[in-house]
Amino acid sequence: MSESEKLHIFVLYVENQPGVLNRVASLFRRRAYNIESLAVGHTERPGISRMTIVAGISEGAAQRVEANLYKLVNVLSVEDVTHISTIARSVALIKVEAPEESRHRLMEIARVFRARVVDLAPNSMIIEITGTEEKIRALEDLLHPFGILEMVRTGQVVMTRGVKRARARQGETLSTDPGDSDVSHSV
Repeated sequence: MSESEKLHIFVLYVENQPGVLNRVASLFRRRAYNIESLAVGHTERPGISRMTIVAGISEGAAQRVEANLYKLVNVLSVEDVTHISTIARSVALIKVEAPEESRHRLMEIARVFRARVVDLAPNSMIIEITGTEEKIRALEDLLHPFGILEMVRTGQVVMTRGVKRARARQGETLSTDPGDSDVSHSV
């Protein structure tokens, strides 16, 4: 990523149809923007999926990407939430070497990070953690000396704080009651 580029977070609502993910990813590929993180899943609305894409691009390019995403078939709404107050989380499963003499220390580290041991084998354990990218990286850094055997991480999922209306194609509204407050607090 160059100095003019920063990580932009795009939230898309799309029809759950074959080829949508390919078209969206191809838009980034054609412009030579690397997708750092991608998460796709069902929403509260049947037949609608939500994509969260994190990509390193410049401010001007982000506006063009957002406009071009709207042009894609099956894309219902697009929002660059980079400059909006959001809650972001990822999940990681980390398999670490865990001989008998290290287990107590590893379990204590997991407890401090509010992570869970989800598998315990004779010489390894799998720790599951949910949190910010920074929190997951910090746990990973602490586990490296013990010997990380394998690791998998999801892409970020992001939600804006408070209630707001998503911009939608053809005037369709994707959010809830407009009278609700936009003020929220983390718990």
